[in-house]
Amino acid sequence: MSELQQKPELLGMFPDELRDYMLSLGEPKYRAAQMFPQLHRGISPQDMTSLPKATRARIAETAQYHLPEVRRKLVSALDGTVKYLFSLSDGNCVESVIMRYKHGISICISSQVGCRMGCKFCASTIGGRVRNLTAGELIGQIIAAQNDLGERISNIVMMGIGEPLDNYDNVLRFLKLVGHEEGLNIGYRHISLSTCGLADGIDRLAEEALPITLSISLHAADDETRSQIMPVNNKYPIERLLDSCRRYFRKTGRRISFEYTLIAGKNDSPQAAVKLAALLNGSLRSRQETMPIHVNLIPVNPVEETGFAKSSHRAVLTFAEVLEKHGVRATVRRTLGADINASCGQLRRAEEQQSE
Repeated sequence: MSELQQKPELLGMFPDELRDYMLSLGEPKYRAAQMFPQLHRGISPQDMTSLPKATRARIAETAQYHLPEVRRKLVSALDGTVKYLFSLSDGNCVESVIMRYKHGISICISSQVGCRMGCKFCASTIGGRVRNLTAGELIGQIIAAQNDLGERISNIVMMGIGEPLDNYDNVLRFLKLVGHEEGLNIGYRHISLSTCGLADGIDRLAEEALPITLSISLHAADDETRSQIMPVNNKYPIERLLDSCRRYFRKTGRRISFEYTLIAGKNDSPQAAVKLAALLNGSLRSRQETMPIHVNLIPVNPVEETGFAKSSHRAVLTFAEVLEKHGVRATVRRTLGADINASCGQLRRAEEQQSE
């Protein structure tokens, strides 16, 4: 481990931790109150003129503060979607995507450098996981994008590179930090976390009782098909996953969204839609409990290495109609940033290929 990695990360500290750190330097505790909001606005301690020069020098020696740097930036001419390739302090890269909606600006952030989940349709998992992102690096993506845009980001989607629940401790720290009123002040109800189905992580998250929105990447209604495209299903089969979903809903009262990527000839037939509706209705609705169900349909983004093809527009609409007919609310995700290939993982992959 490098000296840089051993130093405490200022951006990942809670106010009380920052206070204790400043006290350890012999500084008064009010210094932490001065620093915390500035750190979360993207101001380096070395640029904080309210701190004495000697204090800034001691901080530089004993702690670290790095924001991701913009390696590449693509802006969609179609809808204003922005895709960032961020370079981290160790040279690794991750992606973040800015999406504009009527209700505000959302950012989709990455939680790991690479991913080890192995989903067959996803560019992020090619090459596996390199490392987890720290809480400060998670927050840093938002600060860096916000400062570049000159606009406030109001919503967070954790659906970028990596599996958030495979980086549980850092992600939990991030979730608790990002809502601090002296920091970015983004509330839990404005945060969505997407998981490929780590059931034990869902159970742990349920115990935190955070009112975030949980999204489950389901993508198939039977174990055989799901295991073929999502190796995680071998450890956490569908019924085990849905058990965790029921517990999560009981604990938080928050609706769970199910993501379903439509792959031509693989999982996009009307029969597959009937099977999906039967699964969700049968597992999540009963006389004792009626869990609201929503399915977000996502036409697969073609990735050269996977060989998967996008479902036809007609097949997508038919799939949605079948779900609705069987009492399952379904929407087709609006494609944003189509001209800049805004799906996560591909820009990082292209950067890696250029350097090989």
